[in-house]
Amino acid sequence: MRKYSLFCNMCGKEIKMEKNVAREGVLAVEHTWGYFSEKDGEIHSFDLCEQCYDHLTAQFKIPPAIKKQTEYL
Repeated sequence: MRKYSLFCNMCGKEIKMEKNVAREGVLAVEHTWGYFSEKDGEIHSFDLCEQCYDHLTAQFKIPPAIKKQTEYL
């Protein structure tokens, strides 16, 4: 569980938190690299603020799939 401060790994901006909950858009990524990777056995994690996510995905040749959430769980 994250405590105290959260920062965007791309731009370094501090993500606003309230009671350990992000109060603005943030993408949290954690990936375990598998056997066929040169990073086998490593777990990488990072956070992106919404602006950096937009900047990164704008560079994609194939944009991310987007669908509307119709019901909140």
